[in-house]
Amino acid sequence: MSYPKPFSFEGLNTYSLYDRKSKVSIEDFARPMVEGQSMKEFFSCLPDQLAAQDLREIVKAWAKAVTAGRKVIFAMGAHVIKVGLNPIIIDLMERGLVSAIALNGAGIIHDAEIAMAGKTSEDVAAVLGSGAFGAARETGEFLNRAIKEAATTDRGLGQSVGAGLVEKDFPFNDKSLLASAARLEIPVTVHVAIGTDIIHIHPEADGASIGQASFHDFRLFCSLVADLQDGVYFNIGSAVLLPEVFLKALTAVRNMGHEVTRLVTINLDFIRQYRPLTNVVNRPTLEGGKGYSLTGHHEIMVPLLASAIIEELASAR
Repeated sequence: MSYPKPFSFEGLNTYSLYDRKSKVSIEDFARPMVEGQSMKEFFSCLPDQLAAQDLREIVKAWAKAVTAGRKVIFAMGAHVIKVGLNPIIIDLMERGLVSAIALNGAGIIHDAEIAMAGKTSEDVAAVLGSGAFGAARETGEFLNRAIKEAATTDRGLGQSVGAGLVEKDFPFNDKSLLASAARLEIPVTVHVAIGTDIIHIHPEADGASIGQASFHDFRLFCSLVADLQDGVYFNIGSAVLLPEVFLKALTAVRNMGHEVTRLVTINLDFIRQYRPLTNVVNRPTLEGGKGYSLTGHHEIMVPLLASAIIEELASAR
């Protein structure tokens, strides 16, 4: 077998660089940071490319929704609470920049413990071997009683826990999402998978009450989603449960004739995963609107977003 001759590039058709359409130009470049600059100046220094471009578009869509009086829903996994972001989110709620919150079952646990004791998140590895993981008495008693109260009064789980925190007047209620939401009359829905939360192993736990209260919240969540036209939906730190809940709520309200086709959806997590990308970013916006995926640590990205929306609305005044 003889080797072929090396390919010749003689006669290759070329074109002028100056005539070619390019995706990157120096107009899009970042600008150097300046000592002592404001957050507004910081954001203006970011390059107009990829995630920085998405960040700008998300903030503009968020500001547009707020200005128009449309819904902005924060759906969050419990990790958002555990990394200390409650004060940021409460401030957004107080400013009228978040209209509703959706949590998984772990969310109410960490939030309630913060309200009660000013601390949360035990060292699982240190106590699992002895069977002590999740056995905090006050957590199980308070939350399971609030859940039973929700079931007997035909209230949602989120509303009942928030009202219970306010009634008990715990010392750190000002750092609690649910207590703050109750004070501000902002809906909080809680979506529970039985067996995933430590309070389900406590003797006070009642499966029927958990199911009834959480199903009430799912129906309330559907009502919120039905009003998401021209609104914004954030999924922050929930990889499976809340993306699934959102997709089922969206199809239900569309089935019932509610037009929810122009919406902006954002998934924010420190890794990209299939279900949020599919059920939050891609599928819901097939009929219109736009989906975004931001990758980064919650404790950095959420304060950045909060600062960006506050600066955006201030500059518009």
